[in-house]
Amino acid sequence: MRRWLLGAAWVTLPLTAGPGIAEGLRTWGGAPQVVGSVLCWLAWGLALLACLAPRPLGLTVARAVAPAGVVLAVVVAARGDTSTVAAVGAIAATLVAAVLVADPAFAEVAANAVSYGDEQRYPLRVPPGLFLGPLPLARAVVVGGLVAGPLLLADGQLVWGVVALAIGLPAAAVAAQVLHRLSRRWIVVVPAGVVVVDPMTLADNVLFPREHVEVLRGLRGDEEPGGALDLRLGATLGSVLFVFDEPPELTKTLRARRRAETVKAPALLVAVAHRHAMLASAARRRVRIEVTDPGASAQPVP
Repeated sequence: MRRWLLGAAWVTLPLTAGPGIAEGLRTWGGAPQVVGSVLCWLAWGLALLACLAPRPLGLTVARAVAPAGVVLAVVVAARGDTSTVAAVGAIAATLVAAVLVADPAFAEVAANAVSYGDEQRYPLRVPPGLFLGPLPLARAVVVGGLVAGPLLLADGQLVWGVVALAIGLPAAAVAAQVLHRLSRRWIVVVPAGVVVVDPMTLADNVLFPREHVEVLRGLRGDEEPGGALDLRLGATLGSVLFVFDEPPELTKTLRARRRAETVKAPALLVAVAHRHAMLASAARRRVRIEVTDPGASAQPVP
């Protein structure tokens, strides 16, 4: 249902946020106004496609475009280029859309749209430290790198426009790759066991066969992880602990994927969205589950 709420919110943005943003763009006049309007419609259309037909790539696009819409609405309102009612409407509408885009349910739908056969994908939680700077900066680089050049060229600033294109497009491509890694971090429950897909911490996807998983359980908030290999990157909500009968070998990435290190892990710790649903799905595939909190729907499997 939340997915369709997101689709409805995005479809109606031209009516709810469009008037305020359009009034702000009118002050630019001439070619910049036309180019700005085209860019806004293009961004809205791409994100609408991502919302109505979710995919991991579309998730990356929507999560870059939605915050940019909020920023644009706030800038237009702060400059006083539009009426108060239109400005408030634009800010409220874009903010609602951005919140719905950030919903883990949208990420789960996007992940499972590219699943294979009898498997279920559950997104890993975004490291909270990224929200304090790196994540907004990467999104700003993507959006700014793509729009700065065309706007400067439309304004007649040819030299700066060419410079912005030469610098902005490669920078946007690099930042987009970083953002897309966040859209491809999952726990995948398959008939043979559980797969951890995390390009930010592991060089390769790793399958943990159910025969070698002694127990899979949620980690309590006050519980220490002990000697487990911690791949949460600072996230704590939805923590899940894997305990193995013998330590598997994992190739862990180091220093922004420039180096890798092979380690043996007797236990593994990740943070997953919708932990209860993930544990229930693993239990149905005969993975040994231990329930540690009363809200979990999975039951222990002997």
